[in-house]
Amino acid sequence: MSKLSRRDVLLSILASLALAEVTSVRESLAGPVTTDQYGDKVQTVLGGQLPEFARGEPDASRLYHFATEHAADLEYIPCFCGCKNIGHRSNRDCYIKSFNRDGTVTYTSHGST
Repeated sequence: MSKLSRRDVLLSILASLALAEVTSVRESLAGPVTTDQYGDKVQTVLGGQLPEFARGEPDASRLYHFATEHAADLEYIPCFCGCKNIGHRSNRDCYIKSFNRDGTVTYTSHGST
């Protein structure tokens, strides 16, 4: 195996620091996790990101990713958990509260509970 030059090591360190900084900035742009009047967690994040409550469990991450990618389809699928009582009109509302004009998405934890 060849030795790495000081330049290669330095570039590797700088790239790692830059990636960490970008990740930190993106996470800081996410809104806080709050709780709504029904006890569900709510968070607004940049488009392309998932809320904190969907990141820990692989199944939850897949479900929220699917809900985001197929939100228009989920609007035609009713939900059977009784959430119609809290204003949900479709299965989409169990995951996504809103797609916002600024490109952010507001999620609810209702689908993960």
